[in-house]
Amino acid sequence: MIRRTNLSLSKFNKLALSAAASAAMLASALPAQAADKFTFLTNWYAQAEHGGFYQAQATGLYGKAGLDVTIKMGGPQVNLMQLLVAGQADCIMGYDVQTIKAWEQGIPAVTVAAAFQKDPAVIIAHPHVKKFEELKGKTILVGSAGLVTYWPWVKSKYGFTDSQVRPYTFNIQPFLADKDIAQQGYLASEPYSIEKEGKIKPSVFLLSDLGWPPYATTVVCTADTVKKKPKIVAAFVKASMEGWKSYLSADPAPGNALIKKDNPNMTDDLIANGIAKMKSEGMVLGGDAAQLGIGVLTDERMKKTFDMMVANKLVDPAKVDVKKTYTTQFVKDLKVMP
Repeated sequence: MIRRTNLSLSKFNKLALSAAASAAMLASALPAQAADKFTFLTNWYAQAEHGGFYQAQATGLYGKAGLDVTIKMGGPQVNLMQLLVAGQADCIMGYDVQTIKAWEQGIPAVTVAAAFQKDPAVIIAHPHVKKFEELKGKTILVGSAGLVTYWPWVKSKYGFTDSQVRPYTFNIQPFLADKDIAQQGYLASEPYSIEKEGKIKPSVFLLSDLGWPPYATTVVCTADTVKKKPKIVAAFVKASMEGWKSYLSADPAPGNALIKKDNPNMTDDLIANGIAKMKSEGMVLGGDAAQLGIGVLTDERMKKTFDMMVANKLVDPAKVDVKKTYTTQFVKDLKVMP
């Protein structure tokens, strides 16, 4: 009886192994599942401040997440929200003030992650200016976007006036020619150009360090995309934040190569300066990200930005429910730790 049982088990094992082998052969003969196509539109020409997304592309993180990602560059003439609504991108690189304002205009844009815990917007002054308050009454060059975002907040907080403002034309020469002029800028861009070309080390005031609350370099999708493609959005967010960790904590060379391929005008020294500034100021790895993970959004922070916009008449609270303008579902449990 025992012998017969052993023979039965032996036959059973052989049959099982044969079936497993057949299944493996069949599986290998089937075509691989196609990756989900996903288009992400950035807010400007490729640069270090986009590095995490390019790093995720270059190191295969998107591919491992089952995504076939295309990164397209924005620029001065590119209307990101318009292209998002038109279906030309699955998600765009956004900005809280812009996204909240979009709802007032009937555009259901939803922030799903924030790569930057700080907005890189700065005001640059000559070296003799030691405190931001000293710029009261001085000429400040501000671009059109700045006039409808941070400038109303600056006026209300520091008592500055519109009479101080002159147009910023993305040219640093007026600043270099007049020691009494200050100008807007981007943390890793204009200050570096001024220092290199003007041979001076300017005073740089990072608005987020002065209390300016918005996140930046966010991932923004339409509410419809969030509803219909949650798994794809989740995969993109996770891979992107892993890309940021790799870019700033490991070797950024793969991402840099793609940045320079998309934007041949981007030089190694500019990229190195951008990475250094992001690290020193904790743009990506600091703030709430240090404890909650890269890409995190919080209800408290979003409410603070919304309240600031309401106080400065940047948005009509009767037309916008701030809780609809973002979701934490993709980042609250993500925990991509620095």
